Amino acid sequence: MQTSTYKIKGMHCASCAISIEDTFKKTAGVVSANVNYGTEAAKVSFDESTISPADLSKKIEPLGYSLVVEEEQTMAGMDHAKMESADELKVMGQKVFSMIPFAVMSIFIMTWDILGSLRYVPKMSNTEATFFHHLLPVMATATLAVLGRPYLLGIYRFIRYGKANMDTLVGIGTSAAFLYSFALGAFENVLRPYLNVDQGYYDVTVVVLVFIALGKYLELRSKRKTGDAIEKLLNLQAKKALVRRQDGEIEIPMEEVVHGDIVIVKPAEKIPVDGTIIEGSTYVDESMISGEPMPVKKNVGDSVVSGTINTTGAFSFKATKVGSETMLARIIAMVEDAQGSKAPIQALADKISAVFVPVVLVLAVLAFGSWLLVAPQYIGFAKALSAGLVSFVGILVIACPCALGLATPTAIIVGVGKGAREGILVKDAATLETLHKANVVVLDKTGTITKGKPELASVMNFSGQDDEEVLSVLASLEKKSEHPIAHAIVTHAAERKIALKEVKDFQAIKGKGIEGTIEDVVYYAGNTKLIADLRLAFDTATLAEETKRGKTPIILATKEKVVGVVMVADAVKPEAIVAIAHLHKLGIKTVLLTGDDSNTALAIAKEVGIDDVVAEVLPEDKLNKVKELQAKGLVVAMAGDGVNDAPALAQANVGIAMATGTDVAIESAGITLLHGDIAKLVKAIELSRVTMRTIKQNLFWAFIYNIIGIPLAGGAFYPLFGWLLSPIFAGLAMAFSSVSVVSNSLRLKMIKL
Repeated sequence: MQTSTYKIKGMHCASCAISIEDTFKKTAGVVSANVNYGTEAAKVSFDESTISPADLSKKIEPLGYSLVVEEEQTMAGMDHAKMESADELKVMGQKVFSMIPFAVMSIFIMTWDILGSLRYVPKMSNTEATFFHHLLPVMATATLAVLGRPYLLGIYRFIRYGKANMDTLVGIGTSAAFLYSFALGAFENVLRPYLNVDQGYYDVTVVVLVFIALGKYLELRSKRKTGDAIEKLLNLQAKKALVRRQDGEIEIPMEEVVHGDIVIVKPAEKIPVDGTIIEGSTYVDESMISGEPMPVKKNVGDSVVSGTINTTGAFSFKATKVGSETMLARIIAMVEDAQGSKAPIQALADKISAVFVPVVLVLAVLAFGSWLLVAPQYIGFAKALSAGLVSFVGILVIACPCALGLATPTAIIVGVGKGAREGILVKDAATLETLHKANVVVLDKTGTITKGKPELASVMNFSGQDDEEVLSVLASLEKKSEHPIAHAIVTHAAERKIALKEVKDFQAIKGKGIEGTIEDVVYYAGNTKLIADLRLAFDTATLAEETKRGKTPIILATKEKVVGVVMVADAVKPEAIVAIAHLHKLGIKTVLLTGDDSNTALAIAKEVGIDDVVAEVLPEDKLNKVKELQAKGLVVAMAGDGVNDAPALAQANVGIAMATGTDVAIESAGITLLHGDIAKLVKAIELSRVTMRTIKQNLFWAFIYNIIGIPLAGGAFYPLFGWLLSPIFAGLAMAFSSVSVVSNSLRLKMIKL
């Protein structure tokens, strides 16, 4: 089975997306289909042995749509698609703006005609009236020719295939106004005794088409802005790479870099692929993918990722991940998938959109029929026919499902894009929606609350010399060891630029520590068992309080005495305390869930302010704890970074992985926090909340336009107040309903998390 996402050409409204999705789902070989009007794309899972992408495209071509099938999503292909989209928008803009003078002239004529009945406004002369009488059909015909094609095709496809969309409604409405006006002009003398032949609706055809086309143009231009997060991410990619091969240093396209290539990066250049530094040191600006403003120091052995910028020195690195494997490529893919996915809240809008157009057609016919059957006995046939036509056209024009279709996806697109810029990667829209309901956050300790690697926390010095001398001896011994705690001590010494000493006769003492000779003195470094074996007087009870806090003591001694003790611990991330406090302000309960001993867990929880602690648990116990919380009716968000967290992350309502963790954890989670920054967890929850608030606002405006507009256009208020919505104002309302929804979604970009 193959699952691919394809851009779709020809989509104009939410009902288009429903028609395409319905067609795909009824096609043999298609397992599932998800068509998103906001991204104008379809995610289709299908059996490639039964049906091909070209066949899928042929299925929807009779309805006026087609799939953009690209064999490979290269940078060049994406740039071409972007240029093609920009060209289409430019042509559309040229057509719309060329017709605006006709709309202005039509409004001028209509206004003069209405105001001419007032005492202080001069009426049109016979010459002026005759001129405008002949000018309006010319302008209406020209407008239909330039802007009317998609709407006339909508009528044809409705008749031919029985599929109606927004284009069909607009086409029927404007064509009815045009043909009615044409009939009045062509058979003026015959119809004069029965109808008001001076009341034509060419102006409706002109103004409605221009307003709707202008609204569609503004909507498309705004929609392009909602998806600019992907464009910005794509622009982060380097187009060229300088590699060292047998022929020397050569510059090649980024796509041609292979595993094992030695890549050279000069100052101010973008890093083309992921890899490990083998020569040189520098500071790298990783803000574009992590949101962190300060450049990060990189030395030999450190990893670098594509899209980041080398700020200072030149360096060389070995390519370890290329093409779609790189972190930036994975981020782009994740953002694209998330932006194209549907949130559960969109289900209601989809259900309404699916039946919207047929219902509107029925309502328009019923309104027209009601005017002809009921109104003539009160206002006469001629006036009733005119009002019926206005209602018929008005209902068809104002009833736009586009705003309804855009309400959710545009907010999701902007929200996911904003998250990516903040270093918060969302896997799908459902995750973003669920997160705003979370009322308990379960946190792993190691790598989530703590840094995940041991660091030197404190020094107890009994030597009579300064701390640097103690650390110099200890680090010199530990440099010979491969233990992670030894690495923490050596790293600390290097950071403080403490000179190391020569060690002779080094040996490891299994399970207890190490031994070595420095400047003719035999030193020992290890645990309390080693000191006991040496029979040195030392009160180990003084270390009990520190060990309760999860710290590990390393004791340095000679044969005669204890020289000093260093405490090594997995330090709490500085941002963790602030993050937990913010979670509490949001009304969210916190639980620490860890396999470490209870003393360490309780100490860490107390330090950062976590509410509850569950310690000394196995991976399956973590899973069961999440299930237990869910059984109480709580919505659980789980944050972790290890393989042992993966089952719990998958079980949680929302799994949140640290990008510094394992691939298994990241794959199991719905949200990934770049750089393992726990502070981004709070931002992720706030992002979810503001995105959902925006969606609800959008849905309100989408519904309110139609709830008020359709009855008003149909004449429901005419008997009481004499109100009847002009199709011109209906077209204006319809056009800007979509624009208002997209504009409201774009406000998300400005919100500070």
